[in-house]
Amino acid sequence: MDVIKTWFSLAATFLGASILPAVILLALGIVAIRLAMGITEKLLQKLNLEKAACGLIKTVLRVVLWGLLALMVADKLGIDVTGVVALASVLTLAISLSVQNALTNLISGFTLLYTKPFVSGDYVEIAGQSGTVQAIGLTYTKLSTPDNKMISIPNGSVTSAQIVNYTVTGTRRVDIAVSASYDAPVQLVLEALRQAAAVPTALEDPAPFVALDSYGESAMNYVVRVWSTSADYWDTYFVITENIKKCFDEKGIEMTYPHLNVHVSQ
Repeated sequence: MDVIKTWFSLAATFLGASILPAVILLALGIVAIRLAMGITEKLLQKLNLEKAACGLIKTVLRVVLWGLLALMVADKLGIDVTGVVALASVLTLAISLSVQNALTNLISGFTLLYTKPFVSGDYVEIAGQSGTVQAIGLTYTKLSTPDNKMISIPNGSVTSAQIVNYTVTGTRRVDIAVSASYDAPVQLVLEALRQAAAVPTALEDPAPFVALDSYGESAMNYVVRVWSTSADYWDTYFVITENIKKCFDEKGIEMTYPHLNVHVSQ
């Protein structure tokens, strides 16, 4: 009977010395994690980051905090965590090597979301691909092309490539090259081009610009430059292109094509 009492006494002492502090530490740790996540949420809202970036930061922080708390509680229970830490380090290294490309894309995705070279809805050109940004994921950036194709570009390739953003400034310049016959007076051609460029979507400032650009082998080359909003770019481009042919026909201006004059000597 005395042995049993002694055993229970030792057990109670052990439990009080190990489990109770561990439970208290766990409770305090949970409260601390919740406070840390709440503070992080407020900071992220002030930084105005993309939703995907906020989700990534919160997920990584939550995993790290819970992992540290688990190690601290295990240590309080008298569990040797040295081996666990060493094993976790080896596993982390092995996983990192096996998913190196995925990690590169993940880090690049975070970089894109933080630096914001473009946002969803922008029309961009990346690594030779053009389209409207539909989504900036953690591993891929998705572009929707004008012909309704969806292109997924690895974020690692995006950050290493030259990025051209056609939307961020709010305006774009429409450049149209036109050729006309040498027989057509220059001023008449310029007048026709100005008339063609006078479309509702063209901006008045900067004003539309037309000029004789160069002399070709079979025609004189002209250039039309008109500014519009980014949203009206394609409408402006196609309407002006159509107007040029109409205005040329009205004024009797010939659009030439490559030809060769052969002179025969008798």
